Amino acid sequence: MATVIGRWLGTTVVICFLTGLYSHVLQDTPSWLPVPSRPANLYRVTQGVHVISGTVAVPLLLAKLWTVYPKLFAKPDLKAIGQLIERLSILVLVSSMALELFIGFVNTLQWYPWPFPFRQTHYALAWIIVGALLVHVAVKLPLIRANWRRTPERRPESLPAETTGLTRRGLFRTVAGAATLVGITTAGQSATPLGSIAVLAPRKPNVGPQGLPVNRTAAAAGVAGIGADWRFTVAGPRQLSYSLEELRNLPQSRAELPIACVEGWSQGARWEGVRVRDLLALCGAPAKSRVRVVSMEKGGFYATSELPEDFAADSLTLLALRLNGSELALDHGFPARIIAPNRPGVLQTKWVHRLEVIA
Repeated sequence: MATVIGRWLGTTVVICFLTGLYSHVLQDTPSWLPVPSRPANLYRVTQGVHVISGTVAVPLLLAKLWTVYPKLFAKPDLKAIGQLIERLSILVLVSSMALELFIGFVNTLQWYPWPFPFRQTHYALAWIIVGALLVHVAVKLPLIRANWRRTPERRPESLPAETTGLTRRGLFRTVAGAATLVGITTAGQSATPLGSIAVLAPRKPNVGPQGLPVNRTAAAAGVAGIGADWRFTVAGPRQLSYSLEELRNLPQSRAELPIACVEGWSQGARWEGVRVRDLLALCGAPAKSRVRVVSMEKGGFYATSELPEDFAADSLTLLALRLNGSELALDHGFPARIIAPNRPGVLQTKWVHRLEVIA
């Protein structure tokens, strides 16, 4: 039982790890690694899967612990090195996974009751989990192989009556049903057809100003609006400066792109504005230039962001001025914000007042 549930949990952990690693690479892209801007909805899918798989891992982890907990508290043989390694790997694996799932879930609620930075800690814990999991699997490999080679006739149908009263098949159905139910009732924040039954999703993606939720308000960012003297600048081979009205008079483009947030929710929207690559052409910069985006936000981890070359050159990447047919609301980044394909929501910088060509 522990082996079978372990397969389910291991598969879920691997999916969660790989999709989380992709999110990390998008937010901290190494200079040597090209990251494509298409498919436009790729991050929407991967981050939705990341949060769903992390949520599904909770009942699977509890079931896994339930099947093995009597042995967890058995006195180890201090002379058996393999057993000591196994116990140590279990201690590290269980404690780090429990902490990882807890802070990941709390992050979806945007509640941070700890003094350490969430994203860096979440990333480090993921590698600790993978390392402990590899050690644990290596130690238990003989038992895992033996279980795989068993025939159905040799596997007991019932669990010990004094401990459960469940059949083996009944336990598997219960665990699989619980994991599926948790996944379905969470998935609606990123999968629109399931939105009506997303009772465990902390966000309703279509609820908020102009049909989009707001993670960070203008008040929280210290942005009160703009004055009559506001200017948008592009720092490149030629310095450009525009008033808001002059930006509106530049050739406008439209894009259907989602906001896909790291908390797992996503929602498609209609954006209008000036293509970033057109602004690069106006200032004399190559279309494939790295661009630093500077916000009017005061402080915060995402007051600036960088557009890699492929993103800056993509025809869907806009300095957006309008959302869903109307001028941007202040909480959505008025007077201008970045919207780009295949990009985490935290990097779709709001309240933009400056672009800097850096390569």
